[in-house]
Amino acid sequence: MTATTYWSAQRVIITAGASGIGLAIARAYHALGAAVWICDISEEVLAAAAAELPGIGTMICDVADQAQCDAFVARATGAMGGLDILINNAGIAGPAASVEDMDAAAWRRCFDVNVHGQFYMAHAAIPHLKKNASGSIVCMASVAGKYAFGLRSPYAASKAAVISLMRALSVELGPHQIRVNAIAPGVVAGDRIKRVFTDRAATRGISYEEMEAIALRAVSMKTMVDPAEIAEMVLYLTGPAGRPVTGQVMQICGGLEYTE
Repeated sequence: MTATTYWSAQRVIITAGASGIGLAIARAYHALGAAVWICDISEEVLAAAAAELPGIGTMICDVADQAQCDAFVARATGAMGGLDILINNAGIAGPAASVEDMDAAAWRRCFDVNVHGQFYMAHAAIPHLKKNASGSIVCMASVAGKYAFGLRSPYAASKAAVISLMRALSVELGPHQIRVNAIAPGVVAGDRIKRVFTDRAATRGISYEEMEAIALRAVSMKTMVDPAEIAEMVLYLTGPAGRPVTGQVMQICGGLEYTE
C-alpha cells in the first residue's frame, strides 16, 4: 500500500476539530485525502471549518455528555462506513486559581470535558476500531500533566489522568493491533493560550507580557509551538511509520522541562 492509498482509506474522527489544534489536524488529514468528521460546540466554527475543508463531516457535540458522544460516533461511522483513527482532542483550560479559592463546579467541568470526554469517545469508538483489527487513538494531553502547574491544578490533574487513561488503553487494545498514544504540547500559539495567560496574569497581578515571558522562560527554544507541528506528529503516530509505537507520551514543547 502506497502512502496515497493508505491515507485515502483512513476514516478519522476529531473532537474539537473546528479550531486551534483540532482544525490543524483536520487540515492535515483532509489534505492527504482521508475521510474526516469533526465535532465542536459551536455551529459557527463548524460552518467555517466545513467551508474551508470541503467534504468533511461536522456535528455539534459536547464531549462531557456521553449521549452526545455516542450520537456523534454513530453518525460519523455510519457516514464513513467505519472508523480507523480517533483523535481525542477536546479539552478546556479550566480555572486559574489556588486550590483554596477554586470553584468546585469549575473543577468538575474541567474533568468532565478533559477526562470523561475522552473516556466517552473511546468507549463509543473502540468497537468500530476492533472490527478492523487495526487503528489508532491519539489522546491530547499536556506538559501540565507531567509537571507541577501552580494555579492550574484542575487542568494539570486532568491531563495527568489522560496520560494514565492512554497507557491503560494501549495495554487493553494492543492485542487488537490498535495503538494508543498521547501528545503533550507545551505552549501552543493561538487564541486559547492568550486566554490562559490573561487569566494567569490577572491571578498573579502582573501584565500579560510578563506572564508570557515567564512561560517562555521555561522553554529552552524560547518559542511557542505551532498547531501544524502537532498535526505532523499526529500523522506520524497514526501513519504507517508509527505502526509499532504505542503507549507513549510524545512531548512537543520546544524543550519545556520545568515550570514557574
